[in-house]
Amino acid sequence: MIVTRFAPSPTGLLHLGHAYSALFAWRLAREAGGRFLLRIEDIDRARCRPEFTAAILEDLAWLGLDWDGAVRQQSEHFADCEAALDRLDVAGLIYPCFCTRAAIAAEIARAGGAPQGEAGPLYPGTCRNLPVEERLRRIAAGESFALRLDVARAVARTGPLEWEEEEQGAIAAQPELLGDVVLARKDVPASYHLAVTIDDALQGVTLVTRGADLFTATHLHRLLQALLDLPVPRYRHHELLTDARGKRFAKRDKALTLKALRAAGRTPEEVRAMAVSGSKL
Repeated sequence: MIVTRFAPSPTGLLHLGHAYSALFAWRLAREAGGRFLLRIEDIDRARCRPEFTAAILEDLAWLGLDWDGAVRQQSEHFADCEAALDRLDVAGLIYPCFCTRAAIAAEIARAGGAPQGEAGPLYPGTCRNLPVEERLRRIAAGESFALRLDVARAVARTGPLEWEEEEQGAIAAQPELLGDVVLARKDVPASYHLAVTIDDALQGVTLVTRGADLFTATHLHRLLQALLDLPVPRYRHHELLTDARGKRFAKRDKALTLKALRAAGRTPEEVRAMAVSGSKL
């Protein structure tokens, strides 16, 4: 049975791009007689607000979307992520990184550059080989640190991996594209990458539908699944909704929020049609 999900972050109001993504997953589930889940990804406690969570539920209900089971609040399940981090730590696959953004930039400058990822230069591995004694001393001294995944060591452990992308077939995973990513910080006990991978497994998601902008992240998520012995769902990365100028919709485009469209007198049917206009849905 197909189990899909829509997993917005309550850092702002939903816009047309969100409506498209939610409708995409909802229709796939409903047409196949499957389940459609709703998850609120609120791990960023500094930016997520309960009023935005309430607005998300209101907007989706207004659009006519229903979901199966209780809404999962990601922040209520940090213990699952902590258990995963403990497991990776015991395996020697994560390490504390004490670098600030400024220190990382300075190290890259001294090295004359670094491999490029989608978001810019990859982390150069400054703290990867720090002696255990120094790590413990700096942690005991109260220095801030993040926990990074040693991707090269992790890949050596798992060997080659792949996932099934609908409409494309098997995709060879290349986690090195993201470098030694952060899996947790002092103020955020789980990164998006760790939390979403664990939640999808715990919720029994069999088909992950999300925007094409997250395609590269799947390389890392496949690695985490292998390291943590999690089931591997199928994936379908859909196109991103854009305006007439080809600009991707974003939360900063306040005039295009579902709340604003509703206030302007648009009906749910009109907004649904706007969301899927020109798409393959």
